[in-house]
Amino acid sequence: MTAEEMTNEEQNNIPMEGEDITQKKDGGVLKLVKQEGTGTELPMTGDKVFVHYVGTLLDGTPFDSSRERGEKFSFELGKGQVIKAWDLGVATMKVGEISQLICKPEYAYGTAGSPPKIPPNATLIFQVELFEFRGEDITEGEDGGIIRRIITKGEGYTKPNEGAAVEVCLEGSCEGKVFDKRELKFELGDGESLGLPSGVEKALTAMEQGEESLFIIKPKYGYGNTGSSKYNIPGGATLQYKLKLTTFEKAKESWEMNSAEKLEQSIIVKEKGTQYFKEGKYRQASVQYKRIVSWLENESSLPEGEEQKAQALRLAAHLNLAMCFLKLQEPSSAFDNCDKALELDETNEKALFRRGEALFAMKEFERARADFQRVIQLYPSNKAAKSQVALCQKQIKEQHEKDKRLYANMFQKFAARDAKEEADKGMENGGGMEVEESGGQE
Repeated sequence: MTAEEMTNEEQNNIPMEGEDITQKKDGGVLKLVKQEGTGTELPMTGDKVFVHYVGTLLDGTPFDSSRERGEKFSFELGKGQVIKAWDLGVATMKVGEISQLICKPEYAYGTAGSPPKIPPNATLIFQVELFEFRGEDITEGEDGGIIRRIITKGEGYTKPNEGAAVEVCLEGSCEGKVFDKRELKFELGDGESLGLPSGVEKALTAMEQGEESLFIIKPKYGYGNTGSSKYNIPGGATLQYKLKLTTFEKAKESWEMNSAEKLEQSIIVKEKGTQYFKEGKYRQASVQYKRIVSWLENESSLPEGEEQKAQALRLAAHLNLAMCFLKLQEPSSAFDNCDKALELDETNEKALFRRGEALFAMKEFERARADFQRVIQLYPSNKAAKSQVALCQKQIKEQHEKDKRLYANMFQKFAARDAKEEADKGMENGGGMEVEESGGQE
């Protein structure tokens, strides 16, 4: 008799062993450890886990096996990417552990099954081996700079945005020592003034209300190579922050504001950004200027007479963003904002000059020179542009000299190699003739 031919009553009466790991204790998932794992750490919600598994029906018929495919299976735990039984079962496993999971239909594929291999209302048996788990990378480029381990899952689906008012309990530690423990209320974007590294604010934008998580923050998103004298953090230190997002109120999104509100708020945050810039808080300043761009970039319903105000604010935002990114030594972002500014005003002196600075920092000396020369052409009294042209000329000349030496060395190597090959050929030909001659003499 196959599992498909069994009635629900017959399936439920099959002797099964293992610990009931369901919250309801309804027997929906029974776990039996076949091989103990190592250590004490268990995977957390959101972790990426790597497993091998073999799945069979109750009559022993196999329906799926990662081992047969020869490739480990990975998924994000607790995100609903797999059946409920797996999210529950794997969360209780240690690295190296092999366990059997007996999964009732309501924790597997339910009344529908998964045709053609898994019939409706099927109880399934999985043998699962956990090889590895790692935290969730929440950075945009997934560069490993901020890793999240969820301790307690939050509620809902919304998350704080830039400018959101947040209430958070935090505990920062470095090399096992707690250096910061506070309860704070602030707007996202203002964290630097409270001594928080950028990674903390980035982490908060990934959290749900009520969530408590542990974040591993690399130096790029922490206190960088300079460290923090306030907290006695050395340069290049990796930080750990335990964060609990108690509550938050999102800042208004662009679509939630009318044109008048967008203009009014843009003026306010521009002043706020300028104050941050004067204090040397360039990252915080950039957050404020970005908000202006997001509000006004695609605004097409401005009343007559307000378009010029909006364009002036957008232009100022891009110019200020370019300056912030130059200060932060992020020339490619500065270049992009200069381009946006020049789309609004193609002869803007600051945009051309700052784009030249960005190109110079990117070692694009000829293109940088062209921008500085354009500034001089349009604004002959700009002495700084003339100085920059001279610097570009010097760098271009040095680069040409370097290239000449490089190519000269290359040509010498090629010539020496060719000469050697010719000499080797001659030796081969000459050696052959000598053998023939000696053979004739004999």
